[in-house]
Amino acid sequence: MDQRIFVDHVKANITVYLFMTSLLVTGIVFGAIVVNSMTFVQKQDLFFQINQYFQRIDEGDPIVSIDLFKKSFTFHLQYLILLGLLGLTIIGLPLVWLLVFLKGLVIGFSVGFIVNQLGLKGLILATVSIAPQNVIIIPVYIVAASMANIFSLLLFQKIIARSSTISITKPFLQYVTVFIALCIAALFGSLLETFVSYEAFKITVQSFNQ
Repeated sequence: MDQRIFVDHVKANITVYLFMTSLLVTGIVFGAIVVNSMTFVQKQDLFFQINQYFQRIDEGDPIVSIDLFKKSFTFHLQYLILLGLLGLTIIGLPLVWLLVFLKGLVIGFSVGFIVNQLGLKGLILATVSIAPQNVIIIPVYIVAASMANIFSLLLFQKIIARSSTISITKPFLQYVTVFIALCIAALFGSLLETFVSYEAFKITVQSFNQ
């Protein structure tokens, strides 16, 4: 898919991409709201667990990079495969929307909680630990969910029309190709998370405690 084809594709399906982006943003906002609705005891219990993790890092407790990378990439790969499979159905479409919303919810809650508890330090930690990989991962999920949405609607159109003139062979091959490319992009996102975000996070935590 060259640049012109990609631009034409986005223009033709701009409503779907805007909808998915809106779902993600809504999830982020809702995640931040959830943080503010937590009780003091709930926040303290959760922050205790996070603080234990901070202490492990500050004390130099090693976390094997390859294990961290495997966990990260496996999670993204499973998420993308699930989105891809749901796109091959019609009834799975609402679940695609839910998964996008939940991704935003997790981001919003994570950032919101750290900033709520640590203020400016929390904002710095969130920036160095969450932002780098999400520069890649968020667009990957938006594209994946949008493609799933588009293909699912194509299947629905074929069923409603009951026409053999609507071929899904070429769109299916394009669908699979795009998802393979998205998995490769997620691989780079996991590399960023492991070797950039985590290392920056570790340095930042240790600098705060000096």
